[in-house]
Amino acid sequence: MKCLKIILSLTTVLGMVGCSTQTEIPVSADQVAFEQAAEEHWREVFSDSGTGDWKAKWFLDGEIGSVATGPDGMALTAGPEFNNDAHHMVLWTKESFEGYLKIEYDYTRLDSKTNCVTILYIQATGSGEAPYATDIREWSELRRVPSMKSYFDNMNTYHISYAAFPNNEDTPQYIRARRYMPNATGLTGSDLEPDYFPEGLFETGVPHGVTVFKKDRSISMRIENAEQVYYCHMTNPDLPAVTEGRIGLRHMFTRSARYKNFRVSVAE
Repeated sequence: MKCLKIILSLTTVLGMVGCSTQTEIPVSADQVAFEQAAEEHWREVFSDSGTGDWKAKWFLDGEIGSVATGPDGMALTAGPEFNNDAHHMVLWTKESFEGYLKIEYDYTRLDSKTNCVTILYIQATGSGEAPYATDIREWSELRRVPSMKSYFDNMNTYHISYAAFPNNEDTPQYIRARRYMPNATGLTGSDLEPDYFPEGLFETGVPHGVTVFKKDRSISMRIENAEQVYYCHMTNPDLPAVTEGRIGLRHMFTRSARYKNFRVSVAE
């Protein structure tokens, strides 16, 4: 089931030219899942406007990527060298979160690259096998070079790739969720179906509102800008559920974006 893409309803268009009519926009199963998730009673437990001292609430993996805050939000800029793992970056919340989560933030892509991805990590913990303690901050030194395998080989977490562009220019951008399994076979078997291939999202300089609901085995996502709304729903039917941990923002080498009004709520 593909995501629902809403650009402008027929009712609105005809209203602009003086016509009176009504039409219904079909609702996808992805939108239904999102709206059902939203019905929970939520309590906000974390917020950051992105305009102050980022070190008060976050810590950084990687020595080359940078974080800069200002009136427009928090800009994350990975290193400029493609295929150099040292130029990745991940910004982590200092706080850890348990249970059913709602994650909201404003995202504006700053780069114009046609490859590499940005990633949202949801509730990351270490494998628990030395030296990869459950508290990932205890082995931050091992991620001074934040290569992808350091994460998918040694962490339990959900991952959502978005504003994601493969190295092949003939392949469209995608949205993909994964469940990392430590000491397994890398990313093999980590996909949470389905993948999505949106059009018109994440143009450079265009603000997008991102909302994610994460339950034990379900991830619902809504992405919206001034022209469209896009829904996704990915499920984890087979692998162990993810229930607690930190939230992270990964930029692969060459990628940059601005974040603002980052909020996390828990279901009560």
